[in-house]
Amino acid sequence: MNAVDFIEKQLMRKSVPKFSVGDTVKVHMRVVEGEKERIQVVEGVVIARKHESVRETFTVRKMSSGIGVERIFPLHSPRVEKIEVVRSGKVRRAKLYYLRKLKGKAARLGERFRNTQSG
Repeated sequence: MNAVDFIEKQLMRKSVPKFSVGDTVKVHMRVVEGEKERIQVVEGVVIARKHESVRETFTVRKMSSGIGVERIFPLHSPRVEKIEVVRSGKVRRAKLYYLRKLKGKAARLGERFRNTQSG
């Protein structure tokens, strides 16, 4: 293991939930405004995950007042307080950029049901 890998391993977040493209997530982001600090929650569909290791990012798309808003979050950033998976989407693509063109019911994704029973 070289020095860069050693440093990156220390910077990686330990508690990252398992989520994939198509899942609806709530991202709790720490926002600093002047001297005040607050938590802002962004809920939307994950349309892309890129890179690996400490550089990994994911893109969340949500509709806000009829306008599509996308935000890119670094997965291992200290500003990202918590990531909650709301529901799992059933998709067959690695990137869901086609959702940008769709509106209303056409932009919905099917739900993937995971087996919760153990054993």
